[in-house]
Amino acid sequence: MLTALLFRFPFPGPWGKELTEAAHGLARDIATEPGLVWKIWLEDRAAGHAGGIYLFEEAAAAERYREKHERRLSAMGLSGVTANAFCVNSELSVLTMAGAALEHDPEKWEPVFGKDHAPIRR
Repeated sequence: MLTALLFRFPFPGPWGKELTEAAHGLARDIATEPGLVWKIWLEDRAAGHAGGIYLFEEAAAAERYREKHERRLSAMGLSGVTANAFCVNSELSVLTMAGAALEHDPEKWEPVFGKDHAPIRR
């Protein structure tokens, strides 16, 4: 069953373009995560928080990643991390225009970083 994982934590920056440049290697690593369908990066500069919304193929993959990413954030000196997993109601999500984002047909996906990396839809 598709599982969404929401991370949120206090973050001092960098933001925007600087974060994109600083986190490029991290993003490429996250893209290789087994079971990851996609990630959306979140920034709230005014509140000083960052996070991400992840979609995983199954709950077990989301849980493995949650544990890994909590350790990674702690090693980066970030604390106050919250991580919540949710079952995805695909039927209702499709009705609210998430259909393309939730479509998970491996025949329509193509790797962008090589065969062992997370696919991106064309």
